[in-house]
Amino acid sequence: MSYLLALDQGTTSSRTTLFTATGETVATASRPFAQHYPEPGWVEHDPEEIWESQLATLKEVLASAPVPLSSIASLGITNQRETTIVWERESGRALHRAIVWQDRRCAPLTDRLAAQGLEPEIARRTGLLLDPYFSAGKLAWLFDNVPGLRERGERGEICFGTVDSWLIYRLSGGRLHLTDLSNASRTLLFNIHTLEWDEELLRIFGLPAAILPRVLPSASFFGHCDPAVTGMSVPITGVAGDQQAALFGQGCLKPGMAKATFGTGAFVMMNSGREGGKGEGVLTTVAWQLPGEPVTYALEGSIFIAGAAVQWLKEGLGIIGSAAEVEELARSVPDAGGVFFVPALSGLGTPYWDPHARGVIAGLTRGSSRAHLARAALEAIAYQTADATAAMAAGCGVSLSELRVDGGAAANDLLLEFMAGVVGAPVLRPACTESTSLGAAFLGGIGAGVLDAEAAAACWRLEKRFEPGIGEERRRELLERWRRSVRLSLGWDAPG
Repeated sequence: MSYLLALDQGTTSSRTTLFTATGETVATASRPFAQHYPEPGWVEHDPEEIWESQLATLKEVLASAPVPLSSIASLGITNQRETTIVWERESGRALHRAIVWQDRRCAPLTDRLAAQGLEPEIARRTGLLLDPYFSAGKLAWLFDNVPGLRERGERGEICFGTVDSWLIYRLSGGRLHLTDLSNASRTLLFNIHTLEWDEELLRIFGLPAAILPRVLPSASFFGHCDPAVTGMSVPITGVAGDQQAALFGQGCLKPGMAKATFGTGAFVMMNSGREGGKGEGVLTTVAWQLPGEPVTYALEGSIFIAGAAVQWLKEGLGIIGSAAEVEELARSVPDAGGVFFVPALSGLGTPYWDPHARGVIAGLTRGSSRAHLARAALEAIAYQTADATAAMAAGCGVSLSELRVDGGAAANDLLLEFMAGVVGAPVLRPACTESTSLGAAFLGGIGAGVLDAEAAAACWRLEKRFEPGIGEERRRELLERWRRSVRLSLGWDAPG
């Protein structure tokens, strides 16, 4: 039997999982790492800690797995996207902390480029919006603020990469500087039509081509792990950004199929087929490319704060002792009591795309309690999902028939019950909610030739189905009140 190994490098933790070729978990290990907030709106990680935490989980799984290492056919990598790392090509030494996807420090740059009228052309080439979320602005900030980085980059002494590139470089003992199409498509430097790094985009952001990794299909041979580093020489044969990997792991292989992944943020993605698609405030991105096939595209709605809102209730307000308590507390009241929480703690994504939005709690009365706020925080995740699915359905020209969900918050029944009502479609929770790791494993297996896409999709199993429990009139009323609350948050921190 062949086994599939997956590295899942996320925003708050690194995970390694060993799967069978039918998607059953054999062994898994996870390790958290530190978050750094040096200034308001700034979020950073230590690249060495990312690597060390990922390597530690890999070694733990290999030590505990009850299978011979020779039976591991492939290694797939999935990762937090857009997070930006620069390192010395020769030594592998990181030259700055990683600037995380949530970081908003380059908002002045993206605002300036938008004021120059460049956003339509950038969007045409990349499928993305001109927002601090993506890698190019973060990278430009590094080149402007780290002494000597620009000169060294122009001489080819520096590597830029998203987290997948960083892991591949380290796993290979510094031999490989690579990325895949899905991660490249999240940088604002990659043309999703020509499938190449774009010279005009590099000129706009003032960046040299010499720093860029080579781009490969998502399921293909990237190279071997260095046994001196990992203890084995397994081939790296699958790489995808975390949301694309989750879409694949959820079996959404046909146009119109959609999933939502709930972690620190939430990301709603819909398979849009070979031609892509577009919608108001919706991103078009590369989903994946399989061997011998054209590229598959997806539409995406990005929600910056989902599980992080619950984390804020715990760490910022201290009204819960752990994230696990939030459902019980929220269920202690029949509804949110008219309270709406817009968790724009890092701006707002789809469909608003406002880096200057800030959090708002509306509808408070003397009768409002911490339970009402806990329920409003869960409902905010559902409302943001409804905004995203509506925009994506309009972009694809189809109505949403069902939404498959995964990630930590997918275990919360109250959230999914309410979500089905405001989204207006059934919400399906699979038996395996670690869809991101599973998608990376399956892409690796396909790249290694041990399974195909149809066999991977056939492994999907339903655990629970949540039907809409809110009437259409009530649904419209709730969404209108939510959107009124959102309007209060927009532009709050805008200059002037």
